[in-house]
Amino acid sequence: MSELELVDATRGEDGIWRDKGGESLHVSASDLERHAYCPLSWELARRGVSGRGEAVSKGVEQHAQIHEQMASYEHARVSVVKELTVWGWWFGIVVALTIDAVAWYLLADQMSPQILARYLALLAVVWVGAMMASTILPWRKWLNWPTAAEAAVEKDGIDAKDIAGMIQGPGFIGGWVAGGKVEAAFGLGAILLILHAAALWTVEETTHAGFILLSAAMLWTLLASWRLQRALIAGNDMEEARHQAGLDKDTKIAYSDDSKAADLLIDKNTGLRGRPDQIVIVDGEFIPMEQKTGRIPKHPHLSHKVQLLAYIHLVKVVTGHKPSFGVLRYGENDIHKVEWDEDHDKLLMDQLEEVQRLMVEGGAKRNHEREGKCKNCSRRRACPEALV
Repeated sequence: MSELELVDATRGEDGIWRDKGGESLHVSASDLERHAYCPLSWELARRGVSGRGEAVSKGVEQHAQIHEQMASYEHARVSVVKELTVWGWWFGIVVALTIDAVAWYLLADQMSPQILARYLALLAVVWVGAMMASTILPWRKWLNWPTAAEAAVEKDGIDAKDIAGMIQGPGFIGGWVAGGKVEAAFGLGAILLILHAAALWTVEETTHAGFILLSAAMLWTLLASWRLQRALIAGNDMEEARHQAGLDKDTKIAYSDDSKAADLLIDKNTGLRGRPDQIVIVDGEFIPMEQKTGRIPKHPHLSHKVQLLAYIHLVKVVTGHKPSFGVLRYGENDIHKVEWDEDHDKLLMDQLEEVQRLMVEGGAKRNHEREGKCKNCSRRRACPEALV
C-alpha cells in the first residue's frame, strides 16, 4: 500500500480548494460516495487499495447487465420511431397518389397536364424558399420553440459521446441538419411536388392516367402495410426491452455509462466530475439515475444520496438546467426519488470541500462505530481502524 500523496493547494473564499495554477482539485462522484460511507475507505482507495469481495465482482457484472438492458431499450425505442416515421411517409405517398387520381378525373376536362405541372412547379419553388427561410431564420426563438438540444433529444436521444456538447447546444435557429420536422416537411413536400410536376409534364395520353394513379396508390398501400407491420413488431420489442430495464412508459435515455465510451461530466469551477449510470428524460427534464446492486436498504444510504446529488449538480452544470430530482434504484423495483433543494446542495458542497481538504491536509478517520459497516467494507483488509 502506497503512502497518501498530499496536494499543494489553498482554499478559496468560496470554500473550494485550488492548486497553484488556480485549478480546482478533482473530486469524482465516486470519491464522495466512498468518503460518505467512511473517510478511511476513501483514503484507502486513494492509496491504491482496490475493493475486493464477492459483492464487488457481482456488482460489476450486474452493472454491465443493466447497461446492456438500457442500451437495448433505447435502440428498440429509436427503431420504433424510425419505423413509424417511414410508415408515415409511405402512407403520405398513398394519400398523395389518391388525391392526384381524384383531382385528375375532376380536372382532366378543364386543365391540361402541362398547365397543372406549371402550378405544381411554382408551388415547389415556394416550398423550397420556405425551407431555406426556416433553416436560416431564428423563428424557433421568436416562437419560443425547443432548442437544438431538445429537438435532437426528441428525435433520437443523445449519445454518451454527444452529451457534453449537445445538451447545451446553441439556440436552434434552423433545424435541417439537426432533423427539424418543419424543415424536413418543407423539403420533402418540395421534392414530391417537383416529381409530380415532372410526371405530369411528360403525360400525353390522359385516358388511362387516373387508372394508373389509383393502381400506384394500391401498390403503395400494400407497401405501407408492410412498413406498419415492421413498426408494430419493433413496438413489441421495445416494450419487452422496457420491461426488462424496469423503466416507465415513454422514458427516453439520453446517456448511459458503460465506463468505456461514456464521456465524463465535469464542473471546472468546483472540480467535481463523474459518470452517472444513466440520464433519462422525464417530462422534458434530464434526470440522473444511479443503479445500486446488492442488499436493498429500507432507506437510501447517505453515501448513495451524496453520489446522486453530485450527478444532479453535474447535469445542471452541463445542461444549464437544474433537475428537480434524481433517482436511486435498488434492484428492479425499489426506486427512490431524491429531491434537489438548498439543504441537499449544502450537503453536497460540504462533502466536496471536506474531501478536498483531506487531499491537502490528510488525516481521514473512521466516522462510525458500526461493526457491520466494517464487515461489509471491500477495503477492510487494509484498514488500521477496522472494528472487525
